[in-house]
Amino acid sequence: MRLPYTDNPPKNLSQQDEEVLKRVLVRRGEKGLIPLDLTLLHSPNVTDGWNSLLGAIRTRTALPAAIREIAICRPALINEAWFEWNAHAPILLAADGFTEAKLSVVQQLHPKSQGDLSDQEWAVLVYADEMTRNVKVSEETFGKLRSVGFGEKDVVEITATVASYNMVSRFLVALDVGEQNGLKPDWAGKS
Repeated sequence: MRLPYTDNPPKNLSQQDEEVLKRVLVRRGEKGLIPLDLTLLHSPNVTDGWNSLLGAIRTRTALPAAIREIAICRPALINEAWFEWNAHAPILLAADGFTEAKLSVVQQLHPKSQGDLSDQEWAVLVYADEMTRNVKVSEETFGKLRSVGFGEKDVVEITATVASYNMVSRFLVALDVGEQNGLKPDWAGKS
């Protein structure tokens, strides 16, 4: 970690900052504060906005868990945000109908085929990769999202998820939150 973590829980907070902390703790539940929170809490106002945005992305979209978690895991993989990957790959694997064979495709840095992924899962993977690597998404890739049945709401939620987790991964890597930057898994980066 490039910055010290705040105390857990942070001390000597103003009333306003205590309210921010309470909102974060509600979202985290029994798990309590994680290293990301203990970094963000250096700036309670940023923490509050972050908590609201990521809470909406994680719990208030209509996306199936597998679609949401592919949109989260691909930026983590491409940006080598292992703290994020290690938090979300198990959630992806636990998603209804998701298998180790499907995860093996998501783990590939440059997958050449969709393998066992459904057409929707593959379309999200390709879209997330283009957003993460190029920012601009080709008409072909965008059109594929639509052709596999995603409507306007879905596209907004997928795009917001990929964009948000690009933000998360860049924050985690820049500050080495969780001290996992140097812990690249053996399988990572394979085509």
